[in-house]
Amino acid sequence: MNVMYFAWVRERVGRPSEEVETAATTVRELVDELTAREPRYAAAFADPTALRVAVDQQLSDFDAPLENVREVAFFPPMTGG
Repeated sequence: MNVMYFAWVRERVGRPSEEVETAATTVRELVDELTAREPRYAAAFADPTALRVAVDQQLSDFDAPLENVREVAFFPPMTGG
């Protein structure tokens, strides 16, 4: 699946996106897998409450299933004005 990173998440991970092969069944499990990869991912996902996630371009939560998902995006909360 394609995993995309935006704003400070991208800065910490060091790339805008990547193709990820995963056995994760939920977004939370995917985050656990990414965090275990190396310190830059651990830094990006250190506080999941500071992140939002979209699954196939739909705002979701960390318990969202990943079955048949093609894209997961992580980004900080959006603000409007």
